[in-house]
Amino acid sequence: METEAKPPAGAYRNLAVATVGFALTFWAWDLIAPLAAGYKDRLGLSDFQQAVLVAVPVLVGSLGRIPAGALTDRYGARVVFPLVAALTIVPVLLLIPTRDSYGWVLLAGFLLGLGGTTFAIGVPLVNSWFPPRRRGFALGVFGMGTGGVALSGYFTPRMAAHGENLPFLVVAIALAAFAVAAAFLITDRPGRPVPTAPLSARLVGAGRLRVTWELSALYAIGFGGVVAFGVYLPTYLKTWYELSPTDAGAKAAGFALVTVVFRPVGGRLSDRFHPALVTAGALALVALFAVVQAFDPPLYPLGTLALLLMAAGLGAAGGSVFALVSQVTPQERVGSVTGIVGAVGGLGGFVPPLLMGAVYSAKGSYSIGFMLLSDLALAGCVYAYGRMRNLEPTSAAPAPEPLPVLGRRP
Repeated sequence: METEAKPPAGAYRNLAVATVGFALTFWAWDLIAPLAAGYKDRLGLSDFQQAVLVAVPVLVGSLGRIPAGALTDRYGARVVFPLVAALTIVPVLLLIPTRDSYGWVLLAGFLLGLGGTTFAIGVPLVNSWFPPRRRGFALGVFGMGTGGVALSGYFTPRMAAHGENLPFLVVAIALAAFAVAAAFLITDRPGRPVPTAPLSARLVGAGRLRVTWELSALYAIGFGGVVAFGVYLPTYLKTWYELSPTDAGAKAAGFALVTVVFRPVGGRLSDRFHPALVTAGALALVALFAVVQAFDPPLYPLGTLALLLMAAGLGAAGGSVFALVSQVTPQERVGSVTGIVGAVGGLGGFVPPLLMGAVYSAKGSYSIGFMLLSDLALAGCVYAYGRMRNLEPTSAAPAPEPLPVLGRRP
């Protein structure tokens, strides 16, 4: 059984570096969303085309987490993290010469999805360095890297106001600096279990676990909601409340900042209580205030309060769900399971922007979208409380035997 001793030397260094890298790559991943209104005006895009533009990086980044997590299980974050950060520089810079072509910007956005895969790299790294009773908080701190959305929402449009290429150049330089630093500072936990089965077999094995898909569904609501608001909230505020792009970006950054702050809160609460109970409570909060926002309240004060409380619930749910992942998943499968759960969570953020854009184009209202969010959050709340709270943590069971070759019974 794993000891509850303090984290070993190197744990907090790896946590800090991984969190910084996650924030930077997440900023890169979200570069298009704060500038979407500008792309719409310059290229004459419809609401749906604009929604597709901001959603494409989300889709690619989400699906890319599946191989990224499995590759991290095999080769370690020390190799995969700096490599992905370095490769993300390419699509960031590609956004400069492609700005006047919708097709080329879509291609750059497709490649930009690479930056969204680092979540599945950092989770197994952090999980391996911390004992079970501290993993919830540690993973919550790492999850604060989603604050890259807040950084993007606040700084990207302001940089672009001083020079349309400036945000891309700044992010590219930051990624390059991080890639070099990470190559020296990130270390994999000594003695970590390294799977020997092929990548496809490990993914199939993770996909056969029922809990993988249960966690995926909960994360699709929690983190998917965070991503959806991150990429579409500026458009919503600009369109419905008639804010300027700068004001809309600043308020969306505030929303994202609240999700960031409450992610470690959800993780810390999950170290003290069963993470399924924390998830249920957080999603109940989201369900309640999504209904409030569906009635189109004035932005001040009720609309702002509803959006911020939804942000708190979504952030806490993101932290608690991955505290649950760390409890019920064997260490050697954390990357593979995280990849699938993270992918489905990201896909949860891909659909709402498209849906919101399509519904607004057809109905001229966002109320249907908020009511759907309320329904999903309520369903997740009921399932987390009714089913997931009965799962026993793996740390309470005997240490798992070495994995057999997947596809054959032991």
